[in-house]
Amino acid sequence: MSDPATPLLEIRGLKTWYPVKKGVFARTVGFVRAVDGVDLTLSRGETLGIVGESGCGKSTLARTVLRLEKPREGSVSLNGQNVLTLRGDALRAYRRTVQVVFQDPHASLNPRHTVLDLLTEAMVVHGLATRENRREAAVRLLSDVGLPGDVLDRYPLAFSGGQRQRICIARALSLGPQLLICDEAVSALDLSVRAQVLNLLQELKAKHGLSYLFISHDIGVIQHLADRIAVMYLGKIVETGPAETVLQTPTHPYTKLLLSAVPRIGVPLPEDAAPSEAALSPDPRGCPFAPRCPLAGAACLATCPSLQPLASSTHLCACLKAKP
Repeated sequence: MSDPATPLLEIRGLKTWYPVKKGVFARTVGFVRAVDGVDLTLSRGETLGIVGESGCGKSTLARTVLRLEKPREGSVSLNGQNVLTLRGDALRAYRRTVQVVFQDPHASLNPRHTVLDLLTEAMVVHGLATRENRREAAVRLLSDVGLPGDVLDRYPLAFSGGQRQRICIARALSLGPQLLICDEAVSALDLSVRAQVLNLLQELKAKHGLSYLFISHDIGVIQHLADRIAVMYLGKIVETGPAETVLQTPTHPYTKLLLSAVPRIGVPLPEDAAPSEAALSPDPRGCPFAPRCPLAGAACLATCPSLQPLASSTHLCACLKAKP
């Protein structure tokens, strides 16, 4: 059994870079640093929200944890075991422990498979169901996500977007995972349906004892679901801490920028802050946010800050201008 004091998921120094190739011989001339030195932990029963604008590396981080991308450096440990070294049966067991809900339910469901096949194919492969009893298992999964059992013989095109996403969630639960990665799982849904799916995820978390790594560009969604928040910018975590602390007392200029972009009734949207003179000439060795930061100075261009504790040891910020 795993030690309760050990984090369920621990990420250390994770780097996932993509080569940039040019010329007839496709020589590597540089790298896109999609994930660039990420450190994160996730406790059992916790929801960690990863928030940041599109292209900051959130989905690459999720795909690396899922072993769908090969990292350049670092480690990803689940229950104290580095999953990047797993092979054979050990990797097969890891696939059961960590499951994912993707952004687009239409694209992630095979249109030629019935709901019964979609929900039970992995269960049969992993020996959790047989061809004879898989129908009963599928009905239980549908009940968990609020769908009737008489839809098993229908195809994905017969359902709305919200219903398809419920089927995707049921499929993710079919192997009894400990960790569920939700990669923009509600961003393709209407607002009313989005709220229903978020509430469903909360209910399933309590019922099955799940932990969530919830990825979104919408900080309002993260606010509704997350226990802790990690703010990501250009492959790096720039601020992390308890959700209430990060949302009420944001410290990093990028976190403040994200929060200021959330529309509020009766509050006009702020004008974009002009960058300082120093920030107009960025240096790759410096802070990645310096070109957009109104507080950036010469030191910000020369030094890339690391995460440092602020008023509490659980609230960390990577900013030279941050004050404890």
